[in-house]
Amino acid sequence: MQTSTRDRIVVAASRLLQRQGYVGTGIKQIAQEAEATLGSIYHFFPGGKEAVAVAAIKLSTEEFATLLRTALDSEDDPAEAVAACARQLADELRESGWIDGCPVTAAALETLGTDSEIQQACADALRGWEQLVHDKLLRCGFPSESARELASTVISALEGAEVTAQVSRSEEPLQVAGRQLARLVRSYEV
Repeated sequence: MQTSTRDRIVVAASRLLQRQGYVGTGIKQIAQEAEATLGSIYHFFPGGKEAVAVAAIKLSTEEFATLLRTALDSEDDPAEAVAACARQLADELRESGWIDGCPVTAAALETLGTDSEIQQACADALRGWEQLVHDKLLRCGFPSESARELASTVISALEGAEVTAQVSRSEEPLQVAGRQLARLVRSYEV
């Protein structure tokens, strides 16, 4: 099945933002990677680079959510499910040669303190991922408040561990985070 020009633009932008960040990615580079013209980009995204970035972040958010859902659903035990998330992230990062980390980290950090659509898309991504963990914990019988706080902790720890793993080119930070998060979740089990 052939992908549309718009889809190629969004996918190319998504990969570039993930690897280079928002500031490091140019609109011409997106066009080149997508095998599209600048006119096509502005046709589909009249808001230019920021509009493309928002669409790319939304795509990456859903891809990452799919990875989290799969890992969370791979284990019935909530502690093991959280550890499975860390293992999956470590596997994906290693397989990418340490370059495909979190799809929103770079853009989020580059737009801190702004009220941009990019910042909002990044915040929405993090909230959505927390919701996936929260829902898993609720299904496992955790009280709502504990599930909410644990979900926030899990996503924050995984995000930090993923950046550390990427920088150190080692799975160890994610493996440690997974073990410690599993221990934390077990300490709450009902």
